[in-house]
Amino acid sequence: MIHIIDTEHPWDVYSINSGHTEVISCLEWDQSGSRLLSADGDGQIKCWAMTEHLVNSWESTQSSSVDGDPIVALSWLHNGVKLALHVEKSGSTNFGEKFSRVKFSPSLTLFGGKPMEGWLAVTVSGLVTVSLLKPNGTLLSASESLCRLRGRVALADIAFTGGGNIVVAATDGSSSSPVQFYKVCVSVVNEKCRIDTELLPSLFMRCTTDPVRKDKYPAVTHLKFLTRENSEQVLLCASSQMGSIVECWSLRKEGLPVNNIFQHRSPVVGEKQPMILKWRILSATNDLDRVSAVALPKLPISISNTDLKVASDTKFCPGLGLALAFHDGSIHILHRLSLHTMGMFYGTSGSSQRVGDEPAIKRQRAGGPTVHFKALQFSWTSLALVGVDNHGKLNMIRVSPSMGQMLDMNTLLRHLLFLLEYCMVTGYDWWDVLLHVQPSMVHNLVEKLHEEYMRQNQALQQVLSTRIVAVKASLCKLSSATAARACDFHAKLLLIAISSTLKSLLRPHVLNTPDKSPGDRLAEICAKNTDTDIDKVMINLKTEEFVLDGPPLQSLQQLIQWVGDFVLYLLSNLPNQVSLQGSIVRPGFGFLRDGPSLGMLREMMVMIRIWGLLKPGCLPIYTATSDNQDSMSLLFRLLTKLWLCSRDESHPQEPDETLLDECCLLPSQLLVPSMDWLPINDGVITKIQSKHQLRLQFGKPYTLPGLNPNSQMEIFSRSPASQRMDNLRCLHMGISPTEDSKACTRCGCVTMLRSPNKTNAMKQWEQRWIKNCLCGGLWRKIPHSLS
Repeated sequence: MIHIIDTEHPWDVYSINSGHTEVISCLEWDQSGSRLLSADGDGQIKCWAMTEHLVNSWESTQSSSVDGDPIVALSWLHNGVKLALHVEKSGSTNFGEKFSRVKFSPSLTLFGGKPMEGWLAVTVSGLVTVSLLKPNGTLLSASESLCRLRGRVALADIAFTGGGNIVVAATDGSSSSPVQFYKVCVSVVNEKCRIDTELLPSLFMRCTTDPVRKDKYPAVTHLKFLTRENSEQVLLCASSQMGSIVECWSLRKEGLPVNNIFQHRSPVVGEKQPMILKWRILSATNDLDRVSAVALPKLPISISNTDLKVASDTKFCPGLGLALAFHDGSIHILHRLSLHTMGMFYGTSGSSQRVGDEPAIKRQRAGGPTVHFKALQFSWTSLALVGVDNHGKLNMIRVSPSMGQMLDMNTLLRHLLFLLEYCMVTGYDWWDVLLHVQPSMVHNLVEKLHEEYMRQNQALQQVLSTRIVAVKASLCKLSSATAARACDFHAKLLLIAISSTLKSLLRPHVLNTPDKSPGDRLAEICAKNTDTDIDKVMINLKTEEFVLDGPPLQSLQQLIQWVGDFVLYLLSNLPNQVSLQGSIVRPGFGFLRDGPSLGMLREMMVMIRIWGLLKPGCLPIYTATSDNQDSMSLLFRLLTKLWLCSRDESHPQEPDETLLDECCLLPSQLLVPSMDWLPINDGVITKIQSKHQLRLQFGKPYTLPGLNPNSQMEIFSRSPASQRMDNLRCLHMGISPTEDSKACTRCGCVTMLRSPNKTNAMKQWEQRWIKNCLCGGLWRKIPHSLS
C-alpha cells in the first residue's frame, strides 16, 4: 500500500493498493508534487498521477520494469531549473538578486530546448535503467550496465551536473570497498534511448584507513549527495550494531605533482600544470550512536564564503543543517559542511533541547526497544521535518530558523519574510513557514511583505499579484486580530478573477484597432472620469465593443450578482467601519482605503450597466423598498464618492459626513445580503500556533477541545442549518448538498466537482480552477458527510 496525506489535513489518508508484489524500496515525488514514482524489490517502477487534480485521488499512468532486479535508487530527470538563495543579499530590494537563476542544463532536451520528462533508476546488480516520457504519452526505455565489471550495488544515489549529465554514486555496502562514481549521459538516437556510462574518481572511507577504527564500522548504511544539483559533495555513514560515523567528502581539482626528472626542463610557453579530480574529506564526526535515518536540506542556499558568514552572523540556519535520526529516538541537526551539532531533538519527551543542555549519559534509557525514525524528510524551506517511526506513526517537527538561538524580533521577522518571498517567487507552498509565525507577528509580516513587493519592477509585480494576496490571506488567518483581513484578501482574489474574466469577453469592434484592448480602455476612461452618474461615464465608452450574445451574459449572472452584492455589502458597512476604527476590524475594512480595488468595482458596475441594456436578465437582483429606485445608479454614486477618498494612495481622505449618512440609509432602501465571506478552513495550521504537542489520529478529523467557535469571529462560524456555498461559482448548494464537492487544502474554498453549466462562458470560468484554487492551493475531494 502507498499512503498519501496533505500536511494541512494529516488525518485524511488516501491509501492506494499499489499493485507491487514485492516491498516498495523507493518513493520519489516530482518537483511539482503532482506525480509520484514507486519502485520495488522486483524491479517494477510505477508512475502515479492525480486524477482530476485531486490530492486524494491517484492512478497509475505508466510503468517500466527490470524484471527480478531490485531497485536501490530512483530519481526524476532534471528539468534544468535551478535557483540559488543568497543570504548576503537578504537585505536587497530586488528579488532577482536574492534568488538568482543558475545556468543549468536539463538531463535531456526536446526540440526547442524543452526538458524531456522521465526517470532513472539503479538496480542491485549494477544496471542503470532510464524511461523517457514522449510528448505523445508513450515510454522509451533502455538499460545499461554502470561499468564493464558489474558488481552488487547495496546503496546508490543520483545527482545532476550543470552540463546535463547524471552522476551515480554506488557502494556494495562494505566500508572496506571503494565508493564508486559514474557519469551517465542519456540521449535519443533514431527514436531509441541510448545510455553512455563513464567511470569517475572513487573514494575509500576515512574510517577504514584509520588504525583506531579499522574494523569498527563494517557496513555503509547511508550514501547521499548533499543536494540533487551538487554532484561534488557526498555524505557517507558507516555503522556497526553499536554506533555510526558520518563523513562528508568533496571533489576537488588538484595539480598533478610532476617527477623530479621533469622539474628542470624549461617549460613551454602557455603550458599549464596537469590537473586531476580527487575526492578529499571535508569533515567527519566523532563516534555517534547508531544512525537510523538521514534527511538533507532542500533550500538551495548559496554556500559561498560571504553567504556562510552572513548566515552565521544573523543566525540564519535553514538550508545549512542536515538531520540524523538515531536508534535512541533522538534527532541531531548537523552543519552540512563542518558536521558540528547545531541542534538536538529528543523524541521521547516531545520537546526540543539546545545543545549542551544535558549530557547524553544523564538521559534515562527506557527498557525495551526504543521508538526511532525509519525515514526523515525536510520540507522545501527546511523549517519542518517529517518522520515516520518504527511503530508507523507520522511525526511533524518544527525546526527553528535560528536553531533555537535567541534572536531579536526584527531579525526573526526578516528571516521569515525572506523565506516567504522565496516561496512566492518559486511557487512552493509556504505552509512550513507559517508554523513559525506567532499571532503577534502577523501584522508586521503582512506590512513588510507588501513593502518588499512594491519595490519590485512592474512586470514581476504583475506575475506575483495574486500569489502575494494568497500569502497575506493565509498569514492573516493565524491571528484573531487580523482574521477579518483574511476575508478581504480572499474577496480580493475573487474580485481580480471576476474582473479579468469579464474583461476578457470584450472584443474590439473593428480589427485594426489601436494597441489598447477594450478592457484597458474601460479602465482608463473610468480612472479619468470621476463623475458619480453611471450613465455619464457610460456615454464615453464605445458601447459596440460590449455587445455580447445573450447566453454567455445570462450564464455569468451569478458572478455579476456577487459583484453587485459585494458593493452593497461594502457600502452598507461603511458607517460601522469608520465608527469602530481601532477596535474590532470587520470584513470589508481592507477595501476602504484600497483605491485600485474600488476602481475595479466601478469599472465592473459600468460594464454590467451596459450589458443590462442588451440583456436585462443578467443584471444583479436587488430587493428594494420602493419600485422606482435605480439601485445601480445609487450604489455607483456612493462607490465613486468612496473611491475618490482613497484614489490617491499617498494621501487617503476620510469619508465625509454626507457619504456616511447616505450609507446609513442604505439598509432601509435595499436588502443587504449576508456575504458568505470565507470558506471555513478546517486544517491544522491555525491550531498549532502554541508550542504544545498536538496528537492526531488517522481517519478522525481534529477538533480542538474547548475552542469556542465564536472566539475567532462570527464570520468563521456557520450554523449547521446554514446554506452551503459553492465559493467559486457563487452558487448556493443547499443545506445538505448531494453533489460531490472538492475543497482547497490551503484556504478551504469549496466547489462542486462536476459542472452544472452547459454554456462556454461559464465553462471557461471553471476551467481556470481545474488544477488549483483561487489562492493557488490544491484540491481534495470531500466526502458527503463533511460537505
